[in-house]
Amino acid sequence: MRAAWYEEQGPAAAVLRTGELPGPVPGPGEVRVRVAVSGVNPGDTKKRAGWLGSRMPYPRVIPHSDAAGVVDATGDGVDARRTGERVWVYGAQSYRPFGTAAEYTVVPADQAVPLPAHVPDDLGACLGIPGITAHRAVFADGPVDGRTVLVHGVLGAVGSLAAQLARWGGATVLGTVVRTGDLPEVDRSVVDGAVALDGEDPAAALRAYAPGGAVHRIVEVALSDNGPLDVAVAGNDTVIAAYATRADPTPLPFWELLFKNVTLRLLGSDDFPPEARRQAARDLTSAAASGALAAPVRERFPLDAIARAHDAVDAGGRGRILVTLPQD
Repeated sequence: MRAAWYEEQGPAAAVLRTGELPGPVPGPGEVRVRVAVSGVNPGDTKKRAGWLGSRMPYPRVIPHSDAAGVVDATGDGVDARRTGERVWVYGAQSYRPFGTAAEYTVVPADQAVPLPAHVPDDLGACLGIPGITAHRAVFADGPVDGRTVLVHGVLGAVGSLAAQLARWGGATVLGTVVRTGDLPEVDRSVVDGAVALDGEDPAAALRAYAPGGAVHRIVEVALSDNGPLDVAVAGNDTVIAAYATRADPTPLPFWELLFKNVTLRLLGSDDFPPEARRQAARDLTSAAASGALAAPVRERFPLDAIARAHDAVDAGGRGRILVTLPQD
């Protein structure tokens, strides 16, 4: 099969290789998926680069955890009737050496989720890491129907899906962007009130949008930057669900958080409880099937240009980066 891999960490162009590798064989409880589209996430490029001092966990790594494709073989204990089923894949390279940047990938059967016929492969390939992280951020502390959810970085991969899921769940959705010039890009059919962080008083603007003047859930992309703002808009028992920060260690306004009985939930996507991931997969599929989710694609690359795809992710910007696999 055609595949991309690296055998040492470093810059994308220096360490990523493409070529032929033996096709994987599904073991007990596994399925093999012929990959149509592989989603590239910042976590994939960070693993390749050795972020935070991480080392090579295996002698060879085929990167990427997310994909969409078709089941073409099943292992022992898996219903053979799944062969031919369209699926979206998550967690392929989570604590496993061989991900989705290949014509075929093997995953536990429940990590290949049936993809409704009318949901495109591109969206399926964008649901894994960002979708499950967004779902956990929004729903880990219970339903949001009738609640107010603030999503920081609402134009980002996780943030946009979090906003859409919160809307799907019945919440009033508020969102922030970094610059005033970004406000026209916010989808006002999803976000009830959008505020730019470079505005005169973003906290006051958010409180004005929030029914009752406070938010119940905060989906946080930059905890180190937004701590004071989060305190200013939080009510009693607000939950801050943070999946990223820009400074480590991250300072927090401890007493102000304490007096509001704020819960701080930290989200590491590779280590969510299995049932939480399964519930997220069910809900993401349902939301996508209902037309409640969209994940715009910024650029797509062929497998042989995977280094450019990784560089595009590292360069930042809105919209997902995809790698397409040959479909002979």
